[in-house]
Amino acid sequence: MTRQLAAGWLLLLAVCWSSAGCASGGARMADSAASSPQRGSDGLYRNLDNPQALPSQDSWTIWRRFLFARKEGTVPVDPIPVRRLDRAALDALDPGANHLIRLGHSSHLLKLHGRYWLIDPVFSERASPVQWAGPKRFHPPPLALADVPAIEGLILSHDHYDHLDVATIETLRERVQRYFVPLGVGARLREMGVAPERIEEFDWWQQGRHGAIGLTATPAQHFSGRSLWDRNSTLWASWVIDSGGQRIFYSGDSGYFAGFRQIGERFGGFDIAMMENGAYDAYWPSVHMTPEEAVQAFKDLRGKLLYVVHNSTFDLAFHTWRDPLERIAALAERESLPLATPEIGEVLTLGRPRENRQWWKGLR
Repeated sequence: MTRQLAAGWLLLLAVCWSSAGCASGGARMADSAASSPQRGSDGLYRNLDNPQALPSQDSWTIWRRFLFARKEGTVPVDPIPVRRLDRAALDALDPGANHLIRLGHSSHLLKLHGRYWLIDPVFSERASPVQWAGPKRFHPPPLALADVPAIEGLILSHDHYDHLDVATIETLRERVQRYFVPLGVGARLREMGVAPERIEEFDWWQQGRHGAIGLTATPAQHFSGRSLWDRNSTLWASWVIDSGGQRIFYSGDSGYFAGFRQIGERFGGFDIAMMENGAYDAYWPSVHMTPEEAVQAFKDLRGKLLYVVHNSTFDLAFHTWRDPLERIAALAERESLPLATPEIGEVLTLGRPRENRQWWKGLR
């Protein structure tokens, strides 16, 4: 979120500080939402009880800071390296393996045993309700939206603009066979023209399958909303993806909480943990993780490879753009943790050796 975005959203009176801070979808939503332990009598969703969670500053204090505080080093001066992709390169990837391809921020294309999946895809120039204001990409997507192949499944963690992008969904909606989303997010997709029968909505700990892929929506500590009036009207989630016996964890957006340990205990560990690492701040200490908290969450999850996301694409906080990468790399080296900080467009194949590069070194 930037000063420009804050001003634009205030003028529109449309958006809160969202970026800062298997049955049929209809049947699952109607049954699960009504009985969800996460949903209060007021119809709003809540985080798990966490006495250790520090409170955020009030919304007006955060707004004033975004409008008037000075930022330094939050946007790169030098170009971010991008490995360009095309359909030929994607199709050439081994159909017998699981591949993760970083598109930017938290957006990823997965090729799971020959089938393509998307996680939180955002291809727009800005993470915003409008394209004339808001956080602007540091780099272009490594793959053109027109070149995205037919998608077996699309997974969403929550409804914030840097994770759920209208233009991307509207462009891809006929190319996606199935959408997997937390409770309430299906209504967002239906507003974007997605057929209801293609949507499956999950409460925390609900499981499903699509073809050979197993899915579980797991808890996260965050919030939701796309306007001034709908905060926490939809659920947020992390996700567990099982493909061919390899388990992938995706944190979505989350502060640190005891749920990570519970997830690790239930699943017995993960081949890779895609952990949020960026947009943290003392003004909202419990809805995003610092690098130190991301490392602790990775340990709680019993992950084998720490893969960091939610950085290097949008200016959403007050730390420098390199801070998440520099701190996590130093922590991983000090604690001898296996770390993946892939370049934009880089392909990571699970179970195969790779050399991790600190690609941000020397960039301003």
